[in-house]
Amino acid sequence: MHITALSESEWRRAKAIRLRALTDTPDAFGSTSAEEQDQPEAFWRARLAATDRVTFIATLDGEDVGLAVCAPFDGLECTAGLFSMWTAPDARGKGIGTALVWAIVNWARDRKFEQLVLDVADNNAPAIALYEKCGFVPTGKVGTLPPPRTHITEHRRALPL
Repeated sequence: MHITALSESEWRRAKAIRLRALTDTPDAFGSTSAEEQDQPEAFWRARLAATDRVTFIATLDGEDVGLAVCAPFDGLECTAGLFSMWTAPDARGKGIGTALVWAIVNWARDRKFEQLVLDVADNNAPAIALYEKCGFVPTGKVGTLPPPRTHITEHRRALPL
């Protein structure tokens, strides 16, 4: 397994794996495949070109099988967010999620963030177990996905860095 931070020139890889994730687990993300599939090249390049964020891809046997993004978390000073976390179904249970989380943790620590936060669906037991194993604890903040998926409840977890 290899964990790699993508560069702007690798926008096609970022787009491909993001759309796979959105299609595989549509109720795990704030955005949808329909909202992102027709985005232009500039949209994907801008995501990867920003210097205050990173997109990590996990590769196993030459195939991109995992994704995680870290960026400043809106509204919380010195806080980074873990976003877009996903592992391909056939690659789950192989430590890819853990490796991606630690790549994000190390990246955020190197940039002097003080905590890392994420939102996870309440019904996503495997993700909750992964985040607990990595030390994330509930903050008490709860919410839902954007309409029309407000029936999907989620809660925030944090990890001090």
